[in-house]
Amino acid sequence: MRAIVAGASAIAGGAARKPPALPADPLIVPFAPASPGENERFAAGIAEARRLGWRVAAPSSLVSDAYFAAPVETRRKEFLAALALPQADALIAVRGGYGSNYLLDGLKIESPERPHVVLGFSDVTSLQLFLWQKHRWVTFYGPMLAAGLDHGAGRPHGYDEASLLSALRGDAAEWSMNLQGEPLVAGVAEGVLLGGCLTLLQTAIGTPWELDAREAILLLEDRAMKPWQVDRALMHLVQAGKLEHVRGIVLGDFPECDPPVSGGPTVRQVAARILGQLGVPVVYGAPLGHTARPMLTVPLGVRARLVAEGQGKIEILERAVAQ
Repeated sequence: MRAIVAGASAIAGGAARKPPALPADPLIVPFAPASPGENERFAAGIAEARRLGWRVAAPSSLVSDAYFAAPVETRRKEFLAALALPQADALIAVRGGYGSNYLLDGLKIESPERPHVVLGFSDVTSLQLFLWQKHRWVTFYGPMLAAGLDHGAGRPHGYDEASLLSALRGDAAEWSMNLQGEPLVAGVAEGVLLGGCLTLLQTAIGTPWELDAREAILLLEDRAMKPWQVDRALMHLVQAGKLEHVRGIVLGDFPECDPPVSGGPTVRQVAARILGQLGVPVVYGAPLGHTARPMLTVPLGVRARLVAEGQGKIEILERAVAQ
């Protein structure tokens, strides 16, 4: 089956706001919106950032609060302070875990017309949803200091350096990424890249920042879910009407999601059964977010073309940053 989805990729709700491109010697500000990072992994991530030629600001001194990096007011103030820092070129999350959703109640961005690079994945999806739905900020779904950068470029559990730098520096007006997956439904579609961690997208339904995925190429990935839990989450998106006007879907490789019973349905089979009925191109198995392979960095909020053929490809049709 080959699905062709045509049409303009206009952004509902207003034009996207792009952060400035990273300069040659950028200042990177770590922030911890969710759980604390391990000290050794955090240090390794800082070392890798410096290898890339980035300067790294000293992080705030946080005292862990249960499974959070700090009390919610401290985490919210840290994030806002990083946004207000005049010399900051990018904000990079330390890690995900849990807790970014707490920041969103009462979160006031003083200058929403001046976006910053915000890079992260996993639980940071909650914050990225807020920034997109409320302020139309383009953000970046990719490696964090203690979850990706710490393992190094091109290494297992590390990150893909080419897509990271292409996204953040904006060297080319258009560029592409090999998704290293397989089509579940073949075809070509254009739309706005949106999405993130499946669990966080699902739990945002009913909040003021739930994702409007109309005309989107939707990214969905997660880890450590049983296939029936992925089934339930996808069915929730379907029954909530979130997939009615999606133009294409890219799925991660869902590590640690093996069937609990030998021979039981796999996540791939679940996705093919539920998403194959939508009539849009679908690619499964891309190294996004939670993956043992070097993770791709994907800009969220830009126009793109999904080519669901071969290993799958995303063609970014505009710079994700302002030059």
